[in-house]
Amino acid sequence: MTETSTFDKLAAYIAGSQAMALPAEVSEKTKFHILDTLAAMVTGSRLKPGQAAINFIGSQGGTPEAAVVGSNVVTTAINAAMANGMLAHSNETDDSHAPSLTHPGCAVVPAALAMAERQGASGEALVRAVAVGYDVSSRVARAMGGIDARGWHGHATHTIGPMFGATAAAAALAGLDPRGVRYALAYTAQQASGITSWARDSEHIEKSFVFGGNGARCGVTSALFVASGMTGEENAFDGENGFLEVFCPRREQFPEWVDTLGSHYEIMLTNIKKFSVGSPIQAAAEAMTSLVSANNVDPTKITSVEVLLPPQGAKIVDGRHMPDVNLQYCMAAIALDGGKLTFEATHTYERLFEPAIVEMMAKVTLKPNPDFAEMERQRPATVRIHLSDGSTLEEHCPAVKGTADNPMTRQEIEDKARDLVGSVYSDRGADVVQAVMNVESLATASELRPLLTEA
Repeated sequence: MTETSTFDKLAAYIAGSQAMALPAEVSEKTKFHILDTLAAMVTGSRLKPGQAAINFIGSQGGTPEAAVVGSNVVTTAINAAMANGMLAHSNETDDSHAPSLTHPGCAVVPAALAMAERQGASGEALVRAVAVGYDVSSRVARAMGGIDARGWHGHATHTIGPMFGATAAAAALAGLDPRGVRYALAYTAQQASGITSWARDSEHIEKSFVFGGNGARCGVTSALFVASGMTGEENAFDGENGFLEVFCPRREQFPEWVDTLGSHYEIMLTNIKKFSVGSPIQAAAEAMTSLVSANNVDPTKITSVEVLLPPQGAKIVDGRHMPDVNLQYCMAAIALDGGKLTFEATHTYERLFEPAIVEMMAKVTLKPNPDFAEMERQRPATVRIHLSDGSTLEEHCPAVKGTADNPMTRQEIEDKARDLVGSVYSDRGADVVQAVMNVESLATASELRPLLTEA
């Protein structure tokens, strides 16, 4: 008898995932991430990347299969997935998976939502599809980890792992059998791409496409290719020029990760952000808000601010053109706003150039701390505020609120979503929270549409 390959095991798990009940704690955690991502989509619909995506998809027409959040556009599942993926990453409030350094939610949830609408799938089916999407996304990205000389950055392209996760979610909802899933994964392998030049995007639009829209679009496309009768190679992962050989320096670890499917759920290790800013800023923002508010710090008395971050994270958020991924700006805003870091503050580009902000930013020094080099998953930070009287205030945040090591409570997650949705739809925040936290009771996931759109 031929031994079942790792790739066959992966395909079989995806194909059978709709028939497998999730453990209660995994189901609840999955709903947290659906809620958090939908709230990100709603607020993202009002920002430049989201508006650009809505304008583009609105001009494309298409069979009305799924809705674009925050708009009155109903279009194909592929188009809706792409637009909603861009919305989900428009504002840096979407989730992240630190072990693989990816953002699974902004690709997986839009793909699953679009396919669930298209297929008339239930709320329970949506939850199961999202969970398997996170499992596949993070396992593939773990195998890809690292930077090589060609400029590929397996995890920091942020599109490839989540692209496979989106494919898994879409394929499960499309009801593909194991062979069909293998075909779908082959088409995704052919679409896999990404270079780190997205870091030069100053308006977050290309970045939103790379992190969210591209993966969601390609995943749904792959599943629908196969559902429409297209076939492909039986195993795109193994062998000469296969995905693992070309993309995955850690490919030898992939079999052990596939073997844990069904017993280890990657969504349990996925972070939900407390602040709507880049992940490496989270701990620093937590420490800075605590110091300023607890000590009633007068910003005119601040002479300098030191921030110590893990080296990799420090590179990502050092002096960027976007306020929500610029550490110096976020520290300055907290200092001037009395120990708060609001969604409005982190998404007002004009404020980057206000004299008071510019002056305070010049006092902020970001230092990569080699002692934190192996602690990217916890994303620690140390903040020191030096005052004009010669005193120093210091706080160390070893694991930022929202990480697997220091998770947010259900109430905190619901409050965040209620506030974000309420900032766009003042009368819907509580209803969205209630609907998503009881999503398994919905006959069809499309019942969420009136709460999330203009229609």
